Amino acid sequence: MAEAEHEEHAIILDFLQYGYPFDTRPMHRKSSIAQAIGKNLFFLLELVPKKGVNLQPGDEVYIGTGKRDQVHHISGKINLDKLTQTARNELDLLLQQMVADNESRFVEFFNTALPINTRRHQLELLPGVGKKHMWDIISQREEKPFESFKDLRERVKLMPDPRMAIVKRILIELAGSDKYHLFVGSNIK
Repeated sequence: MAEAEHEEHAIILDFLQYGYPFDTRPMHRKSSIAQAIGKNLFFLLELVPKKGVNLQPGDEVYIGTGKRDQVHHISGKINLDKLTQTARNELDLLLQQMVADNESRFVEFFNTALPINTRRHQLELLPGVGKKHMWDIISQREEKPFESFKDLRERVKLMPDPRMAIVKRILIELAGSDKYHLFVGSNIK
């Protein structure tokens, strides 16, 4: 059996220095909370920073199995609907940046995506990509693999923005509104 995948780094979405406002425990029993997204597997995580550590949205923190400088422990995964409004606002922009920064990883998805079953293909799970786009992508990648999002848009007529399609797909997966997972919890290379 394969070893369970885990995140090594996370990016802070929101930092609540005095914990959640709805937490009714006395102040001395509360701890700071950070909501974050894993940099590779896109898990939404609740982190407890070390005492005296203040984090800012956009900060990258180490959460791997080695010595952590800023994070005391990971409380666990959280659902999209448990994010604060600040974290939710940060998430959209941060995902766009993460996809842009890792363009080759996602272009490779377009070059290697496979059928799910006889009626559906992984490419069709992307918002805005239907059967026609799917067949155009498959036809074009057989001639020559895609090199960038720009290359993909130039070779596939009327292709929606691939970066935004991936961001929207990640948000769908984080919301739990589809049983298929292409990116969240999947370490595609």
